[in-house]
Amino acid sequence: MTLLHRASAVRDIDPLALYGLLKLRVDVFVVEQECPYPELDGRDVEPDAQMLWVEEDGEVLATVRLLCDGDDRRIGRVATAASARGRGLAAQLMERALADCPGRLVRLDAQAHLEGWYARFGFVVDGEPFLEDGIPHVPMSRVVPAV
Repeated sequence: MTLLHRASAVRDIDPLALYGLLKLRVDVFVVEQECPYPELDGRDVEPDAQMLWVEEDGEVLATVRLLCDGDDRRIGRVATAASARGRGLAAQLMERALADCPGRLVRLDAQAHLEGWYARFGFVVDGEPFLEDGIPHVPMSRVVPAV
């Protein structure tokens, strides 16, 4: 089995890989978490948006989306296939995404039960908790040191 780490703008992703990325996000956020919402929000195709993912033998196992919000960066759509959880794949993608943000403030909206997981990467809560699609979230941020 070959584990591959990939990063690309949506326009440059092989259609089958892109399908795998989007299917994984729908499987996790819409089906598993029972949240019918518009998963395709238009941000994936922004010129500076980056998709990061891990695939094994052609199957997408984990993904992270990195967006530009002016001078800041935003991480989101962090998802791991149920069959691949516990392997540290999302953590590897988080590290890669943060490495691509030297000197930047990075923000994310964490599901509240994952606050501690994101804290492992230096994120701290920086606002009031809120509900999104019926799931408690907390806004978090951190500054990535300049290289």
